[in-house]
Amino acid sequence: MSADEERAGVRLTNLDQPLFDGADATKRDLVDYLDAVAGRVLPQLAGRPLSVKRVLRGQKPFMQKNLPKYTPPWVRRVTVWAESSRREVSYALCDDRRTLLWFANQRAVEYHPPLFRGDAWDRPTHLVIDIDPPAPDDFASAVRAAHLVREAMDGSGLSGAVKTSGAKGVHVFVPLDGRAPAADAAAATRALAARAERLDPAFATTAFIREDRGGKVFLDSTRAGSATVVAAYSPRIRPGTPVSFPVPWDDLGAVAPADFTVRNAAGLLNDRDPWAELMPPPQTLPADLVEEGHTIPVARVQAMHEGKRRARARRER
Repeated sequence: MSADEERAGVRLTNLDQPLFDGADATKRDLVDYLDAVAGRVLPQLAGRPLSVKRVLRGQKPFMQKNLPKYTPPWVRRVTVWAESSRREVSYALCDDRRTLLWFANQRAVEYHPPLFRGDAWDRPTHLVIDIDPPAPDDFASAVRAAHLVREAMDGSGLSGAVKTSGAKGVHVFVPLDGRAPAADAAAATRALAARAERLDPAFATTAFIREDRGGKVFLDSTRAGSATVVAAYSPRIRPGTPVSFPVPWDDLGAVAPADFTVRNAAGLLNDRDPWAELMPPPQTLPADLVEEGHTIPVARVQAMHEGKRRARARRER
């Protein structure tokens, strides 16, 4: 078998090279996997400015937003003004198999779309709660916290789907009907996390500053606005190359993130798309959830001010 080949007009090179240290996978495994799940992952990426995480041989992984100059002209793109860096960023729109294979050949392992489409910047398509357990090997705590979020959703008149993050935690997605502007969706995300925290405050926390979490599971409500979330079925740059995988709520406690990898995940799907099947219909945000959320400070902003306050206090001491 040649280390080079061509698919969909994309020349694929060095396919037999190890993907990264500890990957237990080659570049061919990555390409074959993404090709096999293209019909499931592309609907999540299409029309969305895409960030990818690449890992080149002998280098540390890095997040790529701006397309390199050598990008083929057939890769669709959208230009976005980045306020933080004060420059325009040319993002890819990964709308087809050819583009996905080109990214795979560039050793793009992780696929991080935003929660909006390029033609509707102020209308998020989902709410997301990112559940982060305090220890890398404590997935059971992430599962328990996910069920707190589910209980809070039930009490708020919402429903959602859940997937492993492919790392150590869980992502809960709530599909939206496109009516809520970004500020209201972000507020609702904060309120939903706060309601889940109140169900078991000794176990779960919304504290953004790590030292304030006290060993509790973190309910991260900051995946809003321009933030990205790794797509379902996306591989992760982790030992064994796990993938973010959808799981029915009732089965969540019977799996582990490492159960799903680039070497076996496509075969587990059996020609199905469980992420699409498990996702409920788009929903309208409850007004009381939005109203409550607007009374909760934005976590990153609050953490920034608190960090400055603590730094001043240390200097004064």
